Amino acid sequence: MYPYAVAFGMSFYDICLVVAVVLALFMADRMGIMRGFSVKLQKVVIIALVEAIVVGFVGAVLFQAVYNAVETGKFVIDAGTGMTFYGGLIFGLIGFLAAWFGFGKVMCKSDEPVKKFGAMADIAACLVPLAHGIGRIGCFTAGCCHGAPTDAWYGVTMHTESGWMKVVPVQLYEALFLIALSGVLLWLFYKKFGKENKGRFPLLPIYAIVYGIWRFFIEYARADDRGASLVPFWSPSQLVAILMMIAGVAYLLIWDYWKRKLKTPEAAAVKDEPTEEPTDEPTNEDIQTQAE
Repeated sequence: MYPYAVAFGMSFYDICLVVAVVLALFMADRMGIMRGFSVKLQKVVIIALVEAIVVGFVGAVLFQAVYNAVETGKFVIDAGTGMTFYGGLIFGLIGFLAAWFGFGKVMCKSDEPVKKFGAMADIAACLVPLAHGIGRIGCFTAGCCHGAPTDAWYGVTMHTESGWMKVVPVQLYEALFLIALSGVLLWLFYKKFGKENKGRFPLLPIYAIVYGIWRFFIEYARADDRGASLVPFWSPSQLVAILMMIAGVAYLLIWDYWKRKLKTPEAAAVKDEPTEEPTDEPTNEDIQTQAE
């Protein structure tokens, strides 16, 4: 649509990325407070998210370079040739986990990062599609990730890698889907499960499975070349979408196994025993109460 600089040398695409990152950081902080994260763990959240963003950017560029290499035989690392969301997601996840458990152990000096990991996974499940949806709006303005050429009424003229043409605005479809998915997950996080989230159902596999299904089929409407995958009849994103769905199902199976195991009489007896000494580490709720 308008892939040119509009303010401070930034395009609408750049602005959307900044808005997505800032909003995700702010909401992660608020949602962590709701789930009872200590002040130290709140700091770990910010550090881990920043590291995930930096490492994720590198992964997005590397994945695109691999896709191009499979298709052309030339491995060239260049952000100008495009980035792929899945690369950013996978590398960002690795960066986040390294910071969460690494910095978490050092800064918290307790097992709080381990105990609160499920809550953090829920937060990520809510915010990743929200940030991704805002980013897709940026893709729409930049003219990347577009659909096939069309003369239909729903087509939009935008600047593509082949010049200006009227195409199916797949980016907007995905933006609407992702923001709606984030809205549903946020509703579950705040209203359905509540503050304590007792007996909760994990949100991360919901995101992985639902988005994986959506992404697999919406790829048939995509028309911008993003390289080739190891499976000739699937695009790179479709292949990763399948793996994403498998990971979501595996997560659910593991979660269900541990849930049933913890309900056994032996586990219940251990759970009722005191296993943690009192700590003076204040939570965000303590600080807010004192301030009031």
